[in-house]
Amino acid sequence: MEQAGDQRQVRRRRVFYIPGYDPIHPRRYRELYRKEGAAQAAISGYALSLSPKGTPGPYGWHVSAEIEGARVETEVEVLVWSDIVRDSMANTLAATYRQMLRTAWAYIGSGALWRLMRLRKGPVIAALYPVGALVALALAAFCVVAGVVWACVALFGAWGWSPGVPVGLGLAYAFMSWVKARDGKTFIFYLMHDYGYSAQSGGENPSELEARMFEFGKAIAAALQSETDEVLVVGHSSGAHLGISVLADLIRAGQVPGDGPALGLLTLGQVVPMVSFLPKAARLRADLAFLAAREEIAWVDVTAPGDGCAFALCDPVSVSGVAPEGKRWPLVISAAFTQTLSPERWRALRWRFFRLHFQYLCAFDRPGDYDYFRITAGPQTLAARFAGRAPSKSRIEVAVSKYTSVAA
Repeated sequence: MEQAGDQRQVRRRRVFYIPGYDPIHPRRYRELYRKEGAAQAAISGYALSLSPKGTPGPYGWHVSAEIEGARVETEVEVLVWSDIVRDSMANTLAATYRQMLRTAWAYIGSGALWRLMRLRKGPVIAALYPVGALVALALAAFCVVAGVVWACVALFGAWGWSPGVPVGLGLAYAFMSWVKARDGKTFIFYLMHDYGYSAQSGGENPSELEARMFEFGKAIAAALQSETDEVLVVGHSSGAHLGISVLADLIRAGQVPGDGPALGLLTLGQVVPMVSFLPKAARLRADLAFLAAREEIAWVDVTAPGDGCAFALCDPVSVSGVAPEGKRWPLVISAAFTQTLSPERWRALRWRFFRLHFQYLCAFDRPGDYDYFRITAGPQTLAARFAGRAPSKSRIEVAVSKYTSVAA
């Protein structure tokens, strides 16, 4: 593989998309790409179409595009861990509340919460939201029980306790279950499971996730041996830190050929500090430090201050306190939602926090140099597209994490 300033023209590309903590079937990403890609093509004046995937392996689709005067064929594959996500989600109310207590202690007891607040308050508020909502839900359920017991005592005197308590508990449980069933609108339980999964081992990857990441690495390594011009790994949200570790492992193992395709890593809406600031995240911190200095890869990190769920413009290597000598990556840039979305669209999306967290994968009314579809289906490598691009002036590079140990 050539140096990170690789200027080769891409005719064939393999894209590996790593989702965040998402229990949904990967077809949702195909439909999102199809719909938003068509919208961006109409806005920007290029051609882009989808067809069934033509190679064996993970779920995906084929993209044919004519962009910037060139025709490019791209295979997009989703590296799926949604089954692990589903299995990790607590099925009972009691289990969810136990998870809440463990997660709160993981961040508060370690001191990570206070340091995360020094970076961006948005993702910290997003993390505290399910805790506050679950506490409020428990208080509301207590009020239901107390109200039913009081009514029964008022009607039946001292004998009212006997029917009041079980009836009250039953109604309270039904109320809490009703709220849980509507989590698709509130995201209380989903977010609790999300933050709880990262925190359950103090920042260490669970064994089932490490095994899946090994499989991801094998798929990417095979693509690096194929007849393609670029292999691009895209990590969204918590998928960003998975991509970082997978590629660090491949480079350490010598599985990135010197004469192979260009290798790029695009991290979008990353929440790396939510893991790297935890005491046992030595593996991730080592991978951040290692990848930041490598010549075999181009790494671009895109966030936006308008995304309240991401650590916007926080250099994940530097804020984690592991920036090495000769640091090259990542190039930290902003998707600048307030500039790249029309005023009407920004007003429509501004308070839809979860939707904004996926805007990186969507069309922009006024695209700048960040265009997801040009990057994944256009004729330039990631390195070439952002060659000479200055990082965002408002990026945060101060070392903030209390824990900076790295895996041996």
